[in-house]
Amino acid sequence: MALRRCCWGFAGVVPRLLWNSTVLSGSSVPGARSSVFSLVNTHHGCKTTELLLRGFSSAPPSTDVSYEQLKQLLAGQKVVLIDVREPWELREYGGIPGSINVPLGQVNTALQLGPEEFNEQYGGKMPQQTDNIVFTCLKGIRSKDALNTAASLGYKDVKHYPGGWQDWVKNE
Repeated sequence: MALRRCCWGFAGVVPRLLWNSTVLSGSSVPGARSSVFSLVNTHHGCKTTELLLRGFSSAPPSTDVSYEQLKQLLAGQKVVLIDVREPWELREYGGIPGSINVPLGQVNTALQLGPEEFNEQYGGKMPQQTDNIVFTCLKGIRSKDALNTAASLGYKDVKHYPGGWQDWVKNE
């Protein structure tokens, strides 16, 4: 019953015009990452809340990369892998070969540096906004935050490895 109240309470906030709009199937809201069609046709229950929030997120859809996918990307040199753990964590536990260490607290600033400055400070190639970037950390929590930061800065193809270093070690 409490869940139902939550859903009805949220539904009351959204203007009736949006719920009953005559938007053509598949048409998009400018600047949004999902279509109005999805929102209009899925307005029953609490799924609306999730779709509405996801529909206007700055992060791209399907952002997770599995161990197997990451191995393929690294083998083909088709990824910039950024480990957002602190340097002491890499020294103590190790890191995924080929990764660049940019601590989470520095991601926002680092991704706005010039290429030479980035290389000097982090010892790797500065990712371009169109590069395939995968963020990693210990367990996938900080990497998700880094992904959101990069997406907010205009990076288009950003993902994260939710298993992080712990999953990498388990699979190696």
